[in-house]
Amino acid sequence: MSLLREHDFRGLFLADTASQVGTQLLFLALPLVAVTALHVSPFELGLLTACETLAFVVIGLPAGAIVDRRRKRMVMVVSDWARALALASVPLAWWLDVLTIYQLYAVALVLGVFTVFFDAAYQSYLPHLVGRERLVEGNSTLEIVRTVAQLGGPSVGGYLIQFLTAPFALVITVAGFAWSALCLGTIRKRETRQERPRAHLGKEIGEGVRFVFGHPLLRRIAGCTGTANLFSAIAHPMLLLLLAGELDVGAGTIGLLMAAGGLGGIVGAVLNARLARWLGQGPTMWLAIAIPAPLTFLLPWVQADWRLGLVVGYEFFAGAGVVVYNVTQLSFRQAATPEELLGRMNATMRFLVWGTMPLGGVLGGVLGEVIGIRNTLVVAGVGACLAFLWVFSSPMRTMRELPVLEDRQ
Repeated sequence: MSLLREHDFRGLFLADTASQVGTQLLFLALPLVAVTALHVSPFELGLLTACETLAFVVIGLPAGAIVDRRRKRMVMVVSDWARALALASVPLAWWLDVLTIYQLYAVALVLGVFTVFFDAAYQSYLPHLVGRERLVEGNSTLEIVRTVAQLGGPSVGGYLIQFLTAPFALVITVAGFAWSALCLGTIRKRETRQERPRAHLGKEIGEGVRFVFGHPLLRRIAGCTGTANLFSAIAHPMLLLLLAGELDVGAGTIGLLMAAGGLGGIVGAVLNARLARWLGQGPTMWLAIAIPAPLTFLLPWVQADWRLGLVVGYEFFAGAGVVVYNVTQLSFRQAATPEELLGRMNATMRFLVWGTMPLGGVLGGVLGEVIGIRNTLVVAGVGACLAFLWVFSSPMRTMRELPVLEDRQ
């Protein structure tokens, strides 16, 4: 946490805090708008999930090349304001009684587009701000923000949704994106444009793709994360539909259940460095995916009684595993990539690992209609248990330290 004494990192930290709190509320509120206000079917909810992440497939690769041509802080600021404006249309339309599922699809698509640009710039900006030697410290500090937001965001957000209704609770998320943009504007350290010949956009995209697929460890990480995200995208909307629709659980209670993931994330953030020293970075990575995955099989047994605790157990261990896995693999990716390729590497990785989520959303919706919500959660559990094999069957299975850029030169 010593980085918080530095003015510029503190600006990024505060921006990330505001954005993460808003995002955690959005994570719960937008599907609940569809379920409680518009009474959508499983397929329509799955399609909404697909719209939220479709941009990673459509523009994920060119976004990285564009970010590498721009000052990354400005890309983040513009993305924050664009997301705030798009999301503000939802409570306005609800107030005017003209909100439809098609507007939610459109808003989800816009949010996805600017999230692609924000994430590619954000993950590429940290090495510039703190230096490669402090990446683990920086990522761990920012991951704590995400997990604390995940702890408090859903619980507070659930009750805000319950008392304000889901559409008006989105105003908090709009404010979060706006505050994030203002905090990013306080950062003093300015980037210098990369002095390199401006190539054709397609050629620059190809450089990023070749770097990721040519790196034997990065492509394994992409396969692992993409598989986990695919089945998570199947499970999450079906779990919300089970709780809010079939079991009629209140939004406040759903928020409290989801907050267990944030508590698990805090535990994961605290233990991450110790686990890496004890087990090694490679084993820590695949164990963080493998251990929580079987708990997905608890979800089909959930009922509106003491068995709601099954959701708590699943969310806690899944949250801890996600934090440990993300800090380890993201720090490695940043340290193993030349600075001029960071944007394209991150965009290529996002294309590969988030690009599976639209498919997961649609597949979950179709399965929910055909075989039912609970059986769909069983399918998600089977798939989640396979994700770790990408890393386990690679040299990372026993690597105590993952190679950085200097090791590959």
